[in-house]
Amino acid sequence: MPNADNWQGDVLRDLGGASQQGERRPRAAAHDAGAPSQGPDLATPGGPAQSSGAATPGPGAPRRPEQPASYAPGGGPHRNTPDSRPVVDDALTGAIRKPRHGEPLVSRAAQAVRRIVSSSAAREVTEITRTAERLQQPVRTGRQIAVTSIRGGAGKTTVAALLGTTYAHYRQDPVLLVEADPALGSLPLRLGSPSLRWTTGDVANIVEPQMSLLDITGYLVQLPDNAWLLPGSQGRIGAMLDTRAYERVMVSLRRYFGVTVVDCETLPAEVARVALSAAQARILTAPATLEGVTSTYNVLEWMQGLPRHVIDGTVVVLTEQVPRAGIDLGKAAQRLQSTGAGVQVLPYDRHLAAGGAIRTELLARSTRQAATRLAADVFQLSQKRR
Repeated sequence: MPNADNWQGDVLRDLGGASQQGERRPRAAAHDAGAPSQGPDLATPGGPAQSSGAATPGPGAPRRPEQPASYAPGGGPHRNTPDSRPVVDDALTGAIRKPRHGEPLVSRAAQAVRRIVSSSAAREVTEITRTAERLQQPVRTGRQIAVTSIRGGAGKTTVAALLGTTYAHYRQDPVLLVEADPALGSLPLRLGSPSLRWTTGDVANIVEPQMSLLDITGYLVQLPDNAWLLPGSQGRIGAMLDTRAYERVMVSLRRYFGVTVVDCETLPAEVARVALSAAQARILTAPATLEGVTSTYNVLEWMQGLPRHVIDGTVVVLTEQVPRAGIDLGKAAQRLQSTGAGVQVLPYDRHLAAGGAIRTELLARSTRQAATRLAADVFQLSQKRR
């Protein structure tokens, strides 16, 4: 019997006329408030994915639950076990240069001196504490945040990786990063995963409602800070992910993870549209260029014709890909905000611009601040939608 509190089903049904998703309803494995028989509540102590309830640690040293033991999947409904493949080909490992810090040494030294002699240090600590408290709020059902863009090279995967690692650092419940870009997705590379095996399409045929968190994580790539990755493919061109498989994975896994960040295909791909529809918050990345802002504004105008909560729960992230943007970011942000969407800027960072695995300790201070602020704001938006 359909669950009247199924937020994904409601959203997909509301948007059915535009994306023709009305006939594809999420399956009944979702865990919603008021339906405890479908799985443990994230806010229930002793469940497989506890959230950060009353025992919230300080922002500098968040408490972590014990990591699940290593699990080797076996005896499940799948027939063939895929071979593990390296994320970076062995022939290319020698071409990787030593990663650079996000900002020059002189700039870092000057910032350190200013923090010592300036009275703003206390205000900065206060702001960090407030942001951490927002990021550590408990959830009753898993929050899903979709990240997409209009074109490739807009920083979509970079933003998804930064969001996922930020949530994993601050939150106590497990965090999942899903790659819903199976063709040529680079999320495993950005997250520094050495190898991968199971993909989103594989898990769609395996996941069952009765599985435990330990069963599920056996098919995922473990990351630092209680985070997990579900890759979109094994790097092969031609890999496919249809909307039914995506819906099955997302509806089934949401009860295990406090926050799920989805790295989508670029619009207007069908899976990306479904991901944006079903997510409680969404991010649209765009390069901080005239072309990027113009294209994004056109998409936001289209989104204004959808139910109001879609545009209200959307944040545009303008990514600076060169040290100095070619447009006035303030005026560009005002134009985009006139549609009802939020706008934030991810500043240029030498470490991010170089590509490869993201090492948070090498990010520029301004980048870390922007990523944390973005994560907190988007999480707040997601809390407004059931």
